[in-house]
Amino acid sequence: MNSVYLIIAALCVYAIGYRFYSKWIAAQALTLEDRRATPCHRHEDGKDYVKTNKWIVFGHHFAAISGPGPLVGPVLAAQFGFLPGALWILIGVVLGGAVQDFVILFCSLRRDGKSLGQMVKEELNGPAGWVALLAILSILIILLAVLALVVVNALAESPWGVFTVGATIPIALFMGGYLRFWRIGKTLEATALGVILLVAAVWGGQWISGHATAAQWLTFKKEPLAWVIVAYGCAASVLPIWLLLAPRDYLSTFMKLGTICLLALGICVLLPKLQMPPLTAFVHSGRGPVLAGKLFPFCFITIACGAISGFHSLIASGTTPKILGRESFARPVGYGAMCLESFVAIMALIAACSLPPGVYFSINMPGGAEQVAAKATALGWPVTVDQMSQLAASVGEKTLFGRVGGAPTLAVGMASIFSGLFQNGGTALWYHFAIMFEALFILTTVDAGTRVGRYLLQDVLGAFWKPLGKTGGTASAWLASALVVGAWGWFLIQGVRDPQGGVNSLWPLFGIANQLLAAIALCLGTTIILKMQIKRPDGKPARALITFLPLLWLLAVTATASVEKIFHPDPRIGFLAAAQHLDGRLKFNAYLCAVVTTAFLAMVLFIVAAGAREWVLLLARRKLAQLSETPPVWLPDHALAEGRPLTFLGAAGLALLLLKELSGHSAVNPNCQQHNDPAARRQAWRQSVEKRFDGVNRCC
Repeated sequence: MNSVYLIIAALCVYAIGYRFYSKWIAAQALTLEDRRATPCHRHEDGKDYVKTNKWIVFGHHFAAISGPGPLVGPVLAAQFGFLPGALWILIGVVLGGAVQDFVILFCSLRRDGKSLGQMVKEELNGPAGWVALLAILSILIILLAVLALVVVNALAESPWGVFTVGATIPIALFMGGYLRFWRIGKTLEATALGVILLVAAVWGGQWISGHATAAQWLTFKKEPLAWVIVAYGCAASVLPIWLLLAPRDYLSTFMKLGTICLLALGICVLLPKLQMPPLTAFVHSGRGPVLAGKLFPFCFITIACGAISGFHSLIASGTTPKILGRESFARPVGYGAMCLESFVAIMALIAACSLPPGVYFSINMPGGAEQVAAKATALGWPVTVDQMSQLAASVGEKTLFGRVGGAPTLAVGMASIFSGLFQNGGTALWYHFAIMFEALFILTTVDAGTRVGRYLLQDVLGAFWKPLGKTGGTASAWLASALVVGAWGWFLIQGVRDPQGGVNSLWPLFGIANQLLAAIALCLGTTIILKMQIKRPDGKPARALITFLPLLWLLAVTATASVEKIFHPDPRIGFLAAAQHLDGRLKFNAYLCAVVTTAFLAMVLFIVAAGAREWVLLLARRKLAQLSETPPVWLPDHALAEGRPLTFLGAAGLALLLLKELSGHSAVNPNCQQHNDPAARRQAWRQSVEKRFDGVNRCC
């Protein structure tokens, strides 16, 4: 099958979903109101609550939610064939992931930008809220530690990546100051300057990687890089959002979208075939060499961010609602950005499946060269050691055997497409560019996630002492940031120092924890939509199904995956079975994963049970539908015109009206319309024109 068909199908699905389904949700289920002031209007403080240009918010949100999930997940799930992953990415995003992001962003906008845990506490009940806060914070710490470790692994021994990714920080600081003090609100100017500087940073990174002395200065081991990322996460969490976080994420979006669009262009020009079959034998056997387990549930756990991801709900209830200027902007930012991230996942899937299957499995199976080549050949996809050695030499690597994790596979696929598009043979150049691109992609999730974790922790601390809950307070912000960064930083440093410790021991929980978080978000969304529909005279409680049905599917997937990861007799799948074949630190890690998975599943089921009880009471009219929304503050009429750019059709209409006025047509035509007879109309036209242009016409 030609890969371009998959791109066309994806674009059609996104267009239909955004144009019709998201618009129906906005109008019928959520009833967005632009006259209603958003949190940045009510609580402008210059730090966290800052009214920001819609497209900068879009760039920040997209950059913050786009972590390793849409890049790595589809690559690993390609072992099942390209069809299951493609269907889950497209169906999951339109009906689940984009809906979750949109709904949670709307809910937070109506509640002063409150966090997910705080909203659960207010809309369900106190005990469920405290459990949700504990679960969300715990899951977030694990997710951030895992993401940070991916960045460390990508940037270690890579001077090109270190320079380019590091250069985005001073560029972002410059853009933030430019928009805030020098050229206030001139977004296009700042964007142009930022993109030029970003391109220069990419070129500079390439030059440094080829310069012996400069490359030596910027070549770092893993632990120093880990400490740098810890310090950066703390700074991004505390500094004003307009200064570093928002402009850097906005700037990173250009790199991300530019690379993905270039990849799509390469696919459309080269028309590579998907060499991986639609379905493989691993769908039913569960003995895949890349992922252990059957298609259900592990394909839907592995592919998270491209279809639905709980981490997105933290961004949608964290930084984004505090800087969004209109409720109507929640649709392109919430639903639209998620569709765009799904397109990234489709590109990653195509890049992986366009490789020969033997090459794909050789890269993603652990073991020595001869052993892995023999395994791949035995699976029915022949590959030789010489073939893989030539491929490794072409991308500048010593070997590609056993490069598990998905990132090297994606880099090889992207490099082959880019080198074919430009016909320059620079496969090694494009390979290292792809590695740098992946690191940049993921780091923007770490900084935004740390700031969200600070908000969540301040919600908890504020319950004990109110000054600690003030997000605008300097001391409270530094304290909460230090605690959050210290938590995920400890796991990161231990994981770097000890391959069997720290975050490495919790790595298998990444997918399950992420999807359990999405279940909490969908439970909250269902509760709020149900209350809104019951309160409205023309409301229909059935509209709550837009989040309830994805919740049911996600619970089935995550509950099944959790139980199998704990109790499955296969040591490659079950934690308890694996513990029986291990000893020392690895044995402890397996038991730890089993305990943590059990705790996460129990907490999520408790929250969903509390939500189900709330739904039954509301539908039975045994409880009033009381929403914890902030009392509305209405903006003036002229405020509705703010932020609405002049479209092409609008500009053309204004130009036409101006032309009619200057030519006198606007004065002549009404005189002609008073006559129905064609001859009389012609005569009236002639007289009007003569009167208009005979003699001197004064403008005043």
